Amino acid sequence: MQYLAMRSYDIRQNLATEQYLMNNNQIKLPMVLFYIEKPCVIVGRNQNTIEEIDQKYCREHQVTVTRRLSGGGAMYQDLGNLCFSFIVDAGSHQFGDFKTMVAPIVNALHEMGVTGAEVTGRNDIVVDGKKFSGNAMYTRGGKTFSHGTLMLDVDTEQVAKALHVPQDKIESKGIKSVRSRVTNLRPYLAEEYQKITTEEFRDLLIMKILGVDNMETAKKQEYQLTPTDEQQIAAIQQRSYNNWDWVYGQSPKFTIQKRRHFTSGTIDARVLVEAGHIKNIKFFGDFFGTNDVHELEVKLNGVAYSEAEIAQVLSKVDVNSYFQGIPPLEIIQLLAD
Repeated sequence: MQYLAMRSYDIRQNLATEQYLMNNNQIKLPMVLFYIEKPCVIVGRNQNTIEEIDQKYCREHQVTVTRRLSGGGAMYQDLGNLCFSFIVDAGSHQFGDFKTMVAPIVNALHEMGVTGAEVTGRNDIVVDGKKFSGNAMYTRGGKTFSHGTLMLDVDTEQVAKALHVPQDKIESKGIKSVRSRVTNLRPYLAEEYQKITTEEFRDLLIMKILGVDNMETAKKQEYQLTPTDEQQIAAIQQRSYNNWDWVYGQSPKFTIQKRRHFTSGTIDARVLVEAGHIKNIKFFGDFFGTNDVHELEVKLNGVAYSEAEIAQVLSKVDVNSYFQGIPPLEIIQLLAD
């Protein structure tokens, strides 16, 4: 089995690498990939990104947000998490059979002291009934990849904050995440592994999966990215994982209600979003203004549902003439956060 331990800590580059290798007919199967990320949220292919994340928190704390090719729910990851991905011939594994696919990981964890680790439900690996790994699959071109997380020492407080959506009313056909009780693996590891770093954890898994005693031997089976590989990966990253239209525009059509009471009145905005853009918006409330607010609704229709795009529209109009006494910045925050 070949493996690749990615050097990047950017989830977007790592997902692009995974996608490139899956589509590359020159690699030998099976292959296992490992990667570690700076704080990020990855939503599933069929999810409504805005419905899954706290946009304001992610923006203020520099949490990268992107979308993956596979289904399943939204996941928060940081440097205390290790991701793995198996790429196999689609004919050799039944799609959805996570138990078989992740067996090498579970067996390695058993050897490291996590003897209670087991696959349960549809796609989780748990210990003591608490989830430390979520998994998803994707099949294309005769290959299947199954990727998952391993929470070694994730800041679980940040999980709740980044994935906690403010209490706006959102109606969407997007697949919603189901939150489970989670735990980190470190407390369950054997004493000799209690102080390992995420990188050391990765290397231990590589050695155990390959059945070797040291990384020098393991490296003989490491796939080496070529300059051509890296060029193609960068193109995929720009086209998809860095692309606002892929991350937000692929969200299913949804309606959101944004309501807030200001000193100068209450604004109740109802926004229909389709393909990541405002298809229709209506303002209700007891606010005052010299101009008909319908003029502003027309200006906002068709605009990308993002803080930057909404701010650009409002910067070109006299907002006070529609919402007297309410600062434009607060209106932007109401609509976009």
